[in-house]
Amino acid sequence: MVGTDKPSEPDWGPFGRPLFDEASAQGLNRVGVVDIGSNSVRLVVFDGAARSPAYFFNEKIMCALGAGMSDTGRLNPQGRARALAAMKRFRLLGDGIGTGPLTAVATAAVREAEDGPEFCADVERETGIHIWVIDGKEEARLSAQGVLLGWPGSYGLVCDIGGSSMELAEINGGRVGRRLTSPLGPLKLRDVKGGRKARKALTREHLTDMQAEMGEQRNRLFLVGGSWRAIARIDMERRGYPLRVLHEYRMTPKAVRETAKYIEKSDPEALRARAGVSSSRMALVPVAAEVLREVVKAFRPHDIALSSYGIREGLLYEQMPQRLRDRDPLIEACAFAESRDARIPGYGKVVYEFIAPLFKSVRAERRRIIKAACLLHDVSWRAHPDYRAEDCFDNATRANLGGLKHSERVFLGLALLHRYSNRREGTRFEDLNTLVTEADQHQAEVLGKAMRLAAMLWLTRDARLGELRWFPKKKRLELRLSVEAAPLFGEVAEARFQSLCATLGAEPVIRTER
Repeated sequence: MVGTDKPSEPDWGPFGRPLFDEASAQGLNRVGVVDIGSNSVRLVVFDGAARSPAYFFNEKIMCALGAGMSDTGRLNPQGRARALAAMKRFRLLGDGIGTGPLTAVATAAVREAEDGPEFCADVERETGIHIWVIDGKEEARLSAQGVLLGWPGSYGLVCDIGGSSMELAEINGGRVGRRLTSPLGPLKLRDVKGGRKARKALTREHLTDMQAEMGEQRNRLFLVGGSWRAIARIDMERRGYPLRVLHEYRMTPKAVRETAKYIEKSDPEALRARAGVSSSRMALVPVAAEVLREVVKAFRPHDIALSSYGIREGLLYEQMPQRLRDRDPLIEACAFAESRDARIPGYGKVVYEFIAPLFKSVRAERRRIIKAACLLHDVSWRAHPDYRAEDCFDNATRANLGGLKHSERVFLGLALLHRYSNRREGTRFEDLNTLVTEADQHQAEVLGKAMRLAAMLWLTRDARLGELRWFPKKKRLELRLSVEAAPLFGEVAEARFQSLCATLGAEPVIRTER
């Protein structure tokens, strides 16, 4: 169902309204997606760059639709009433925000409940929103595609936990492979007779079957779902981790075991308050931690990464033509930010080409971060000058950017901080510097000061600034100015060049073309 051709039949499933009108789409109008899960009902409105859309609006209502279903076979009556009220609100919000028709999908609780069809009919009658009830394998596929939105070309095993089910999907080279679903959701497991011992036996039974069908899966384990995110928050709290960004947060198998024990031994209310987890979510965390420990034990991944992207983002990815999927989400998001907020959109490319000689030997993964920094080097100019450097750092480290490890976020933040400041000591972000090596801190400072110099030679997006020539063995940095740029090289620009040379430990040489 990928693409933008009009369907030959009227029923196009949940993808009936193409999100991308042309394969070359650069932008994305506001799109509203509702995810009706077993535990929560959430509306997300996306906006911005097509390959890396921003979260314009995000609201979640904890309805616990799947609570008690093991005994009754029906949706939780109180949860059903709350979910219907939430859908009425979401419809009005969508109208006000301008999303057009909302795309709504429902997962395990609604698809398994006796009164699931009745609930969907009530929602459509009261709101006009049609709910697409997807099966477990489709849920797994969409969650995996959500991961691919943030990590193009990823490989590993995606594990998506909801209230009433847990799905596994294999991804390799940007493609979704084998997919499985199971009843290992914490809402459902909580109702299992026999307590923890019975839950453990049931979990191992299902995982044994899943492992036999999925085969060897010892690469990366991607975790999708609210309960996994809550466990990650607790892991951060236990470790005293300084960057509270869940997307791309990494855990080791050992950390999962230690955090599971930490959850067992802690007072739930005190732990909830320290980690910033809601009461309704915290009620499921101990059971979810039991499941996660068994998943890690069964598949033995080499590392574990949190994904904030899941089904909702998978719905967007579903609509992308392949050539849009193949673009780098980080570069797309930064280019969009530059086009929207920079004083001279397109000047980031000029800056990159000017400073590139300083980074000839860097690897491809670092080069893309340097490109991202150049695109963002002027998007915070509206901030007060006294706070501009910290504002840049804060934006880079906490922004909704895909395809960035935490260490890369801090590197990008430091580079942008040095775009506006010679010093990084004394800021409120010093504790985050521990996430990058001293060598990377130094390279980020060089990058920032190089951008700081380039910004002084301000002409147009097609400017000829001249060039930098870096001789690392001789420790000499030459600045060769074009005739057009030479008058711009005043006292402040010269001071910035000298600062860059001092950071490199280089002899400064200035030449002007004739």
